[in-house]
Amino acid sequence: MRKLLTFLVFVLSCVVVTLPVQARSLVVLGDSLSAAYQMEREQGWVYLLQQRLQSEGYPHEVINASVSGDTTQNGIARLSKLLQQVDAEIVIIELGGNDGLRGTPPFAVKRNLNRLVNMAEDAGAKVLLLGIQLPSNYGAAYNKQFQAIYPDLADDQGIALVPFFMEQVALYPERMQEDGIHPSAQGQPYLLATVWPYLEILLEE
Repeated sequence: MRKLLTFLVFVLSCVVVTLPVQARSLVVLGDSLSAAYQMEREQGWVYLLQQRLQSEGYPHEVINASVSGDTTQNGIARLSKLLQQVDAEIVIIELGGNDGLRGTPPFAVKRNLNRLVNMAEDAGAKVLLLGIQLPSNYGAAYNKQFQAIYPDLADDQGIALVPFFMEQVALYPERMQEDGIHPSAQGQPYLLATVWPYLEILLEE
């Protein structure tokens, strides 16, 4: 009997040791800036993020829930369903640009982003908010109000913020597509480079 118990303990210990590390979900909720617009999926910064995580030894599965043209209101509907399906550890929110291009009142954009943050946190996820800025031709007054949405929300909610997601891309024509709005394939690694230092802090917490 003692030999049998010893054998069973040995077998169980082997099973425990050989279990794979459970993947953790990292959700990117965005629009065309994160949806590899007009390029191959493998060229987009979100795909490059998955590769970076693997190379750094993080066991996270990246779920790209980004859809070109999406607004913050669209994001609310999609995130609600997604959080019922996956156990997200981190949610990166990159939305608001399309709201701004449509002239949506800044208070409404902030209200929707605030709801997205609350949904993610209620599901037990940490949040990284990516700040968006609009082209200068939308008017100084509106741009100032819109740009303030992101730092104000980050302060109110106590969440991590990338001040300007397009910081290393927007002013470099070779990193932008001809429309002057969307990053090119050449710009995608710079988007990741902008996000990574802030994301890494959340990953290490």
